[in-house]
Amino acid sequence: MIEKLKDIIEQPERIWTKEIDETYYSDHLARIKVRPAAVVKVVSTEEVSAVLKFAHQNNIPVIPRGANTGLTGATIPVEGSIVLDLTLLNRIIDLDKETFTLTVEPGVLLEEVQKFVEAKGLFYPPDPGEKKATIGGNISTNAGGMRAVKYGVTRDYVRGLEVVLANGEILNLGANTIKNSSGLDMKDLIIGSEGTLAVITKAYLKVLPKPKYSVSMLAAFQALDKGIDTVLQILGANVDATAIEFIEKRAVKLSEEYLGLKFPSQEGEAYLLFTLDGEEREEIIRRADKMKAICKENGALEVLLLEDEGVAQTTWKIRGAIVTAIEANSQQEPIDIVVPINKSAEFVKFTKEISKTYEIDIQNFGHAGDGNVHLCIIRGDLEEDEWQERLDKVLYAIYKKANELKGLPSGEHGIGLTKKKYYLEYADENEITLMRAVKSAFDPKHILNPNKVF
Repeated sequence: MIEKLKDIIEQPERIWTKEIDETYYSDHLARIKVRPAAVVKVVSTEEVSAVLKFAHQNNIPVIPRGANTGLTGATIPVEGSIVLDLTLLNRIIDLDKETFTLTVEPGVLLEEVQKFVEAKGLFYPPDPGEKKATIGGNISTNAGGMRAVKYGVTRDYVRGLEVVLANGEILNLGANTIKNSSGLDMKDLIIGSEGTLAVITKAYLKVLPKPKYSVSMLAAFQALDKGIDTVLQILGANVDATAIEFIEKRAVKLSEEYLGLKFPSQEGEAYLLFTLDGEEREEIIRRADKMKAICKENGALEVLLLEDEGVAQTTWKIRGAIVTAIEANSQQEPIDIVVPINKSAEFVKFTKEISKTYEIDIQNFGHAGDGNVHLCIIRGDLEEDEWQERLDKVLYAIYKKANELKGLPSGEHGIGLTKKKYYLEYADENEITLMRAVKSAFDPKHILNPNKVF
């Protein structure tokens, strides 16, 4: 049956049913592997539609897939499935400067979008750490990133979507308008749905004029909780920070060693890293001075204005490479829990207690300005059985604590497969029932990315 896909895809080099590259068996972490029945690299909306019609008629599961940078198992196939590779749908189609709208296909990389619009004097604010993720993947997980504290997340920049439903029907959702109060906003259901409702084939993105100036600042603290507590005062001081990140010193050291670069401060045990942007440099410096004073009042050991562009780029590069650097030293489980901003310090303190209780290393970093705490739970030299046992206990404990603090299990990575059991443990049953009803409305046969999320 699966061989009939070759009647749909003209070029044989774009379809595999026998010798399938093992990278298609899993997600970026490659911890769980399942061989799909076929991989299809599509090049048009019409091909996506044809493949889905075939799969729908024959009850074959379909797994949409982009650059495979995901960390929660959302692109892991199920047995007998078709992996729909969207990376060749990678055109930047149009930039409408009058409406500030960029039209792209889902396989375009985030770094390509940012480079393209910035060359035109424009700005695409969503800025997750993985710049080689696709726009389709960013939309599917509602990616946030470092600039969310000022500019919001991916959802805030999606004006419309072209999608293909499980039965092959093509829909255009949303509109190229600033406002929309015309019934349910169907595109918002697609954003963050992790490929379970429809396949994205085009995105209409809002862009902004590029800020004229941007300045970074680094503050060193003796303890991480002291630095995070400082953030609440900064947010209340109306300094309009673009990004507020927190990092532990050990994570910085690992990233320094991995990249062969030097962090500008060696003081303390934790850091806050800021960015400010705007049209007037003097105004940005005034706001930076205000932030510096707040940090000093809260015990900052050192506050550095990173006016040298090379130093600023190095600092942010070290911050961006933390997960990769930790993974290069040891297997680790990446977590991206989000809690109310005023609970961030309490949550981080709790992870330190859990680390001691289960004798397992946990490194913290993340987006201090929006309560998105990233954890790397590090395996070290634990044997497989012991690692899995301790990891499960740690995960249940931290997800339970996040729920007690009115937080959520994911701020931007998504739920996928690997977070599913922890998510369902604390999710509202009525909400899950509604989600499953929405899934059935979009995909009655449940062929799109089955067994994921809810």
